[in-house]
Amino acid sequence: MRLPLTTFLFAAMVACFFVSLPAVSQATRKASTGAWAVPVSIKQLGNGLKVVVSEDHSAPTFGICISYGIGFRLEPEGRTGFAHLFEHMMFEGTPKAPKGTLDKVIEGGGGWNNGDTRYDFTEYIESAPVSALDPILWIEADRMKTLDFSPANLENQRKVVEEEVRVNVLNQPYGLFFAIDLPGKAFNTYPNAHNFYGDFKDLDAARIEDVSQFYNQYYSPNNAVMAIAGDVKAEEVFAKAEQYFGAISSRPTPPRPSLEETPQTGERRFTQTDKLAKVPALAVGYRMPARGSHDAIVGAVAGEMLHNGKASRLYQYLVKDKQVAISVDGGLNWPLGNPFEYNGPTLMTSFIVAPPNASETALLRAYDDVISDLAQRGPDAAELARVQAKMRSDLYGELEIPIQRASALAHAVLFDGNADRVKSEPEEISAVTANDIRAFAVKYLIKTNRTIIYRVPEAHSSTGATGIQQ
Repeated sequence: MRLPLTTFLFAAMVACFFVSLPAVSQATRKASTGAWAVPVSIKQLGNGLKVVVSEDHSAPTFGICISYGIGFRLEPEGRTGFAHLFEHMMFEGTPKAPKGTLDKVIEGGGGWNNGDTRYDFTEYIESAPVSALDPILWIEADRMKTLDFSPANLENQRKVVEEEVRVNVLNQPYGLFFAIDLPGKAFNTYPNAHNFYGDFKDLDAARIEDVSQFYNQYYSPNNAVMAIAGDVKAEEVFAKAEQYFGAISSRPTPPRPSLEETPQTGERRFTQTDKLAKVPALAVGYRMPARGSHDAIVGAVAGEMLHNGKASRLYQYLVKDKQVAISVDGGLNWPLGNPFEYNGPTLMTSFIVAPPNASETALLRAYDDVISDLAQRGPDAAELARVQAKMRSDLYGELEIPIQRASALAHAVLFDGNADRVKSEPEEISAVTANDIRAFAVKYLIKTNRTIIYRVPEAHSSTGATGIQQ
């Protein structure tokens, strides 16, 4: 993540508190009637690179996303944080295009670029005027061919990543425990449970030979999807993709590790102390169904209903009514992604900050009251319709922005080989019923399927860290 991870987390948190109001364009109006669909064309090159194009001629710009099938979940054991470290290495330049060339090409025309790593992908995104399409494609192809593998570059980016850890984890109240510690205690296997930001001993042990091997294994055209959305024509993009990327050789990728988890048989509860926090906080994580299933769509809607903004059930009851909480955040696959872009085990997470000297028992009792009510009565028609309308509006609003559309399409094709999920998600959200929500809560939002961490200010704790795991 070239921007600090907290930038992305802050954006996710802000999204939970404030309702976004995307511009109501012609595409959105058509979408609301069911007449609009995302235009998509897909072609696979001979080396395995999948190229996705979505034409949108409303402005002379485009967004591009190149997603590679490597994320936190797939990094080798003993190499925690390696996927993120390597994301940084991709901006160190190549023998032909030294560090800074990409930024000059894109930002010189008023565009911008970034990269980020998630559990199941690493993506590189750019937005620019259409006049920059050829230079950007050339540069992206160049860094798919090779990088400037030097010990100096590795050491530079290792220090950058370690400083991110210090700033965002070690020296922050709560230390992202809801994103790092909670999955580590909720899951059993290394792919799903390890510290994705990286342990210092693993980052310090990385050698330039490890970086080169990682690149050769995962940064190949056959392990990538390139999506372009904007003022382009599909056939022209396909021709340019062949021109710039067609000669890059495919390479074998390591076998995908097993992501299977043994069923959880009992509630897992832990207490941690926090030397920087002034007030306690609670993180609750429920194991979720597989992406693409109907239950996962229902879970996405339930997660929004429970967490999204001041109208959400948890905020209204915990903060407004019972006053046992200061803030509530969360959702399915939160905070490192949206409810639709994961490709392995994930959680529905609740992160709740409590008032000073709060009672864990009172907070958890109030939390359970909300979950129990959802399971017993479900939502009424007005609440369900409001949440569904908000979710559909957000999805369509994002798809109208070329770079966000390119990102969504790249991830769908990376996971499924096609873009059907992007097209079907709004309709699937609309099809969720109140009975679906109630049945989901009964099946998944149960104590034997959850993990709880209570984070206590160190000065107020005399017990230290404890835990019961099943």
